Amino acid sequence: MAALKTAFESMDFRDVRTVLASGNVVFEAPGKDPHMDLTISLGLEKAFGFPVKVVLRTVRELRAIVASDPFKGVPSGPNVRLYVTFLAQTRPVDLSRLRLPSSAKGVRIVRVRPGEIFSVVTLSRNVGTPDLMAFLERAVGQEVTTRSWQTVIRIAG
Repeated sequence: MAALKTAFESMDFRDVRTVLASGNVVFEAPGKDPHMDLTISLGLEKAFGFPVKVVLRTVRELRAIVASDPFKGVPSGPNVRLYVTFLAQTRPVDLSRLRLPSSAKGVRIVRVRPGEIFSVVTLSRNVGTPDLMAFLERAVGQEVTTRSWQTVIRIAG
């Protein structure tokens, strides 16, 4: 994560901090860049020598997602995991028109918004987080990243 922080700082981002060990980076941009995801992706590829998928959300957007309480009423328990899948979009897409199955191997979609899919995984011997990710990548493509609800709350601060 130290190398990731250094790579962002070399691209002139300020107040860079990494969150957890899963590629989450919080930073301040030096200005408006309508193609910031591409700029970062190219900068990270240059720094690390391989392509890096970048999905961006502002802290304000994350706070709005948390405030919307998408998992309200979802039963919790030791085997229940809550996730937000963020879609990288170059143009707005109305995901509510996609026909996503209501469940697939212990995966339940509880809300779909343009740019995000909110899911619940009931863990069992045969079902885990990788099943969710594979299911969603088949449904909406590979330009996505999935984070636990607790990680989203932590980043939103």
